[in-house]
Amino acid sequence: MPAGRRLLVLDGDPGDWLPPGWTVVPQCDGGLDRRLADAFAHAARLAPGSPALLVGMDTPQLDAATLSEPLSAVRRPGVDAWYGPAADGGFWALGLARPTAELAARLLHDVPMSTPDTGAVLLRRLAEARLAVHRLPVLTDVDTADDARQVAAESPGSRFAARLRALTTAPEVAS
Repeated sequence: MPAGRRLLVLDGDPGDWLPPGWTVVPQCDGGLDRRLADAFAHAARLAPGSPALLVGMDTPQLDAATLSEPLSAVRRPGVDAWYGPAADGGFWALGLARPTAELAARLLHDVPMSTPDTGAVLLRRLAEARLAVHRLPVLTDVDTADDARQVAAESPGSRFAARLRALTTAPEVAS
C-alpha cells in the first residue's frame, strides 16, 4: 500500500524482520487506549498535517485492496476519520485525516478496550467530535484459536493460513 511514511510503534527493539523504510518509535506505558493515542501523537509530530491510519496487528487477512479505494486521494475529501469495525465489537483500524495529540487523547483515552462495546464507544466519541467517518469493512481480528481458524478459512492462500496449517498439523507418532 503506498504510504508517505510507515511508522511502527513498538514495545522493544526491532529485529531483522522489519523491512526497510519504517520509522520505529517506542510504545508508551499505560493501557491500550493511551498507547493508541500516543501512536497518533507520534504520527502527528513526524508528519504534521498528514493523515494517519493505525492498523492492529491481529488482522492478518488485511490486504492493500481493502484500503486502497477508501483511502485514495479521490475519496479523502470530506472524510475526517476512517473506522474499521471488528466482528467482536472492537475495531481493527482507526484513521484520522488531521491527527493531533489532543484529538487522539479526546477520542481514545478511557475507551474500554477489548470489550464488546469498544467500537460503539469509539464511534460515539467520533460523532461527539463531529468527525465525518468513513466505515471500512468489518474484519475478524484474531484473539482466539477459533478466530485464527476462521481468518485462515477466509484467506486460504495467505501466509497466515499456511503458518496456521503448519502449526496445527501434528507430526505422525511412531507406534
